[in-house]
Amino acid sequence: MKISLIIRCFNEEKHIGRLLAGVMEQTVKDVEIIVVDSGSTDATVSIASNFPTKIINLRPQDFSFGHALNVGCAAATGDILLFASAHVYPVYNDWLELMMKPFEEEKIGLVYGKQRGCELNKYSEHQIFAKWFPEESTMNQLHPFCNNANCAIRRSLWLEQPYDETLTGLEELDWAKKLQAKGYRIAYQAGATIIHVHEETWKNVFNRYRREAIALRLIQKNETFNFLTFLTLLWKNARHDWQQALHDGVFLREFLSILLFRSNQFWGTYRGYKQSYLMDNQVRERFYYPKGFVSKKGSPEEERRRIDYSKMHK
Repeated sequence: MKISLIIRCFNEEKHIGRLLAGVMEQTVKDVEIIVVDSGSTDATVSIASNFPTKIINLRPQDFSFGHALNVGCAAATGDILLFASAHVYPVYNDWLELMMKPFEEEKIGLVYGKQRGCELNKYSEHQIFAKWFPEESTMNQLHPFCNNANCAIRRSLWLEQPYDETLTGLEELDWAKKLQAKGYRIAYQAGATIIHVHEETWKNVFNRYRREAIALRLIQKNETFNFLTFLTLLWKNARHDWQQALHDGVFLREFLSILLFRSNQFWGTYRGYKQSYLMDNQVRERFYYPKGFVSKKGSPEEERRRIDYSKMHK
């Protein structure tokens, strides 16, 4: 199987070089790299041009998440289409290999991998990543959750079902839900880890969750997300994060950050869903409810696979 990597970007000069350098370190060498740029005004395209990439330019006014994906998919020739945000980078040199492995089973139509943050991410987002992307893999996930920052699909299935270009986000959840309805399976590959860098203002956090809630209103229509839900989820998640911060010895430093992040997350969600619907119980559990304490220990095997970015040019 041949793999095509599709990267959507806009003004990502700080990050795209590290992602592409990480791709060059992979055990899988035959990779088609397609960069879909939506009108960057910085050095993003110039940096991407230093690598073996095919660059496609979109007008900013034509952008939607689904449209950018569809344009990249249409230009790809691989059997497997792997999506990565321009502000992620692989932790290990077998990232591509692990993302491709589950597709050996014919009924697996989508694979997504683990995400973690770095020192630039807000403290609460580290807790979200730990909840959304657990340590255990599964080859038959029963709910449609996935995330296109680190996700792969069969090109043959995309040809049957392109991404919805009208959604304001979460086009991958919509696509995955339709995929499962056709009888295909979703796999989660915990070893295929990327670092997802988010440098966001509080307004950015609010807008991101509001935009995703607007999309979820159109995808899932089983429960209301009312003001009581907002208060309940704010309290549950902030309390969990404060407990984790105590456990990590950073409670005083992160107290306000936790409150601000969770407030913007759930107020944005409430505003996006206002008087509308949320997702089914299983996906809601994955998205919004906290998990146990997060372990930060890595194994010797993980260290052997780890890419050393400190020796690369940024």
